[in-house]
Amino acid sequence: MRFSLLATAALAAPVMGEVYFKEQFNDEGWKDRWTVSTKWKSKSEMGEWKLTAGEWYGDEKDTGIKTSTDARFYGLSAAMSKPFNSSEKKDLVIQYSVKNEQKIDCGGAYIKLLGGGSSFDSAKFGGDTPYSVMFGPDICGSSNKRTHVIMRYKPKDENVLIRKDVPCESDVHSHLYTLVIRPDNTFEVFVDNKSVRSGSIEEEFDMLPEKEIKDPDVSKPDDWVDQREIEDPDHKKPEGYDDIPAEIPDPEAAKPDDWDDEEDGEWEPPMVDNPDWEPWEPKMIPNPDYKGPWEHPMIANPEYAPDDKLYAVCDEGCTHVGFELWQVKSGTLFDDIIVTDSLEEAQKFAEETFFKKKDGERAAYDEKEKKEAEARKAASADEDDDEDDEDEEDIFGDEF
Repeated sequence: MRFSLLATAALAAPVMGEVYFKEQFNDEGWKDRWTVSTKWKSKSEMGEWKLTAGEWYGDEKDTGIKTSTDARFYGLSAAMSKPFNSSEKKDLVIQYSVKNEQKIDCGGAYIKLLGGGSSFDSAKFGGDTPYSVMFGPDICGSSNKRTHVIMRYKPKDENVLIRKDVPCESDVHSHLYTLVIRPDNTFEVFVDNKSVRSGSIEEEFDMLPEKEIKDPDVSKPDDWVDQREIEDPDHKKPEGYDDIPAEIPDPEAAKPDDWDDEEDGEWEPPMVDNPDWEPWEPKMIPNPDYKGPWEHPMIANPEYAPDDKLYAVCDEGCTHVGFELWQVKSGTLFDDIIVTDSLEEAQKFAEETFFKKKDGERAAYDEKEKKEAEARKAASADEDDDEDDEDEEDIFGDEF
């Protein structure tokens, strides 16, 4: 089941969430709603966004925007219909879909929530532009696959990354990414409406100092014994052991007949293992003075102070959404973006968009793969027939 019982019940009732931004990219008018970052990088470094339903789709009229040029930067932003302000103590929900048709090997596909209002410079929007939230998949290589969850923490003036990586999808199908930031200082991440991570912002993000620190006035006692074992004083090395060499000259070696001491130097036989020598190690016994590992006592951190506003990433108002990406191999399609204060509103939107086309899209992909496999099989058969014809020509050519 995709939804919790609470979410299902909420869907049955009228949805009252407020929508701050919604985009489906189903018309050419998207270019009027969005601004390309023309002043971020040089024109030769920037890739072009393409409006398309993709290479396979469930509905050709359901389009999104797709990166179309390899090894390029992509910058794009749009103003929200109204600002979201954390001071209203509402949930913040960011949701959108990502489809990596190119079997992505290295590239970002995350979205950003930004402030700035009327002073926001859309043309200059890029990697150095301050943001409030960065969320979504980022892939580079087989070992670096994560869903970024980064939140701005104003008191530290830092963008704080979640401590433990959140998984992401890396196949060629559309996937839905949802982030919920709640005013009780908790968060939750969904992929395809399945919860993949949730918890306390304080525990999952390094925004605050540790509650406890090692007592700086205490150190390990000089007489503390943490050596578990000692050498057995009654286990003695055999008498004369140190006089027995581990290696001896090879008794079977002989000086070569053509060895010239004046030219080659004094001849020395090669060394071999001494059969009369064997390694000796002292026997270890439990240390009677062992006290165990020493643990540094902890005290309350005087620099720690709780903050009930860790969630307030938009304390000055979030007014824009944007994509600021680098892709080695292009072909990522973005669609169905919503910013709201209601998870139920976002899930309702997902049912109307993402889940409505999901099965049809996968069926279209399977059909495409089937046709391509049949074409490869037919091409291979034609090559075999051509080779057989060439062999017959060679045979008859030899006879005549």
